[in-house]
Amino acid sequence: MNVSYSLAYRLGITPWERAMEVGAAQFTALIEREETERVAPFGHALDLGCGTGAHAVQLAGRGWDVSAVDAVPSVVRRTTERAQEHGVDVHALEGDVTALDPARIGAPVDFFLDAGCFNGLRRRQRSALGRGITACAAPDATLLVLAFAPGRRGPLPRGASSSDVTEAFPGWDVVAQEATDSRGFPGPLRATAPQWYRLRRR
Repeated sequence: MNVSYSLAYRLGITPWERAMEVGAAQFTALIEREETERVAPFGHALDLGCGTGAHAVQLAGRGWDVSAVDAVPSVVRRTTERAQEHGVDVHALEGDVTALDPARIGAPVDFFLDAGCFNGLRRRQRSALGRGITACAAPDATLLVLAFAPGRRGPLPRGASSSDVTEAFPGWDVVAQEATDSRGFPGPLRATAPQWYRLRRR
């Protein structure tokens, strides 16, 4: 997957960035929900598979202490540049989301965001991601995961069911689920009924 994403960024084939732009209002509402349970400054957020940092920068601009991790070096650099352009601090790290190091991340983390990483991982990798997130998590942490319905779609993300999500995160409860604003997604992915899952650590 790392090679595929690196090539996609190099070629400028990044449909997920358009999807983020179209779904920006819904994403903002989801973050506002996180903030209603907290007092500013809201805590430490970790953006998993951060891409070029749009979500990370938005979180930082709202008052979160933000770390962001991605396996593609060029987009990690772009995240840092984007943060500087917006006058905010984002701790951008090159790394594998399935091998999170709490010391490097700066745990504990209060809020985790996965806006598409989980979708493309295999079962073993999802379990590793879940273990890493739990190791980094504050006692009352929450997690927001975007997942498409599972299916065989060639090079597109394989997707994940609600049971896949709960299996990967033992010790966490799904406390909310809602359909994603998918108007900005490519046609094959719009048909997969993408969902936002919100989880809370027990």
